[in-house]
Amino acid sequence: MPPRATVVGMAEGGIVERVRELRPLIRRNALRAERERRVPDEVVAALAGTGVYRMNVPARYGGHRTPLRTQVDAFAEIAAECASTAWVTLGHAGVSYIASLFPDEAQDDFFTGPSGPDVRIGGTLVPGATAVPYDGGYRVDGPSAFATGCHHAQWHLLTAAVVPAGGRPRQGPPEAVWVAVPMSELEILDDWDVTGLAGTGSNTVVARDIPVPAHRVLPVGPMLDGQSLSKTNADDPFYRMPVLLLFCAWAASAALGAGRAATAEFGERIHRRGITYTFHQRQHEATVTHLQAAEAQLRVSAAELVVARLVGEIETKARDGGTYTPLERARIRAESGYAARLCKEAVDLVAAASGASSLQRDVPMQRIVRDIQALCLHSFVNPATNLEIYGRVLSGVDPGTPFL
Repeated sequence: MPPRATVVGMAEGGIVERVRELRPLIRRNALRAERERRVPDEVVAALAGTGVYRMNVPARYGGHRTPLRTQVDAFAEIAAECASTAWVTLGHAGVSYIASLFPDEAQDDFFTGPSGPDVRIGGTLVPGATAVPYDGGYRVDGPSAFATGCHHAQWHLLTAAVVPAGGRPRQGPPEAVWVAVPMSELEILDDWDVTGLAGTGSNTVVARDIPVPAHRVLPVGPMLDGQSLSKTNADDPFYRMPVLLLFCAWAASAALGAGRAATAEFGERIHRRGITYTFHQRQHEATVTHLQAAEAQLRVSAAELVVARLVGEIETKARDGGTYTPLERARIRAESGYAARLCKEAVDLVAAASGASSLQRDVPMQRIVRDIQALCLHSFVNPATNLEIYGRVLSGVDPGTPFL
């Protein structure tokens, strides 16, 4: 199959710069995204023009196979204006990586459709649906919660528990599979009404007895162990990076963007306001402000160093064909959560010093606070959970989770 042509005038390089040019558009639409509980269509379309959705798509389809460091930088640029938009974008771009581990026939389904390599694929890892063997594939039925970006996705990778035909019980925990279903065949429930990351449109989607052919199925367990069903991508080092560790890096990028946004917003506000009921006519002249600004900036800088280290390790091992020990996997997951915690601490610090006027809906600070709180509640990013997992491995006991 000949590779698809890329968008006219758009090469692989410069994705971060093109995303950065869209920051004013993303910022103008951040409040709208929150109110409408989904990213506005024009923002999604504009991001497609940057090539961000192609970053993990195989080159034979016109994808870029973009270095992880570049991906992290691009997502952080988006998050600096709207964490919801960043979370949706990294979700679609990241799930395309998983789609590239599916059998090659399924990849043809994904990447040669009307949207080509700019296709947006959503997915969730927590199984809520069931998959019953049927005619060489499965019939899938049930919900998939937290389907981020479902309104703009063309496909959804729905995690389902395999239920044997005839209702005979299976010994042990059920097998989990990812099944790829066109979004047009799923129902979207209007159940996303939250206080943080409200613009992500992470509604529940529901499959109602949908037949899925065998080539659009990927077992979750082997995938987590680094096994791919793609023959074409099997020997490509880019597609040997562990999916869960990639999501650690991608999630951390959203935290970095939020932390940078809060410190930048604070740096602007302190020149426009005083400290009420004190003699300080300008907040930036107060000694307490100097301490707050420095402390917050150093926490974000420390998070940047942590993220740079884990990204570097993932890329180096992919290039050199290295393997991971359980300790290394647990540490990278813990570092992702720790970076998110550092950014949240920075946000909380400057938000607490921003005055009551920062509670206005049109002031970004209050939204940044709620968004990073929501991010740190995510099960895979939660700082306390990740520290516990790492501590368990450091202490010589089982990590207590297969998600490493």
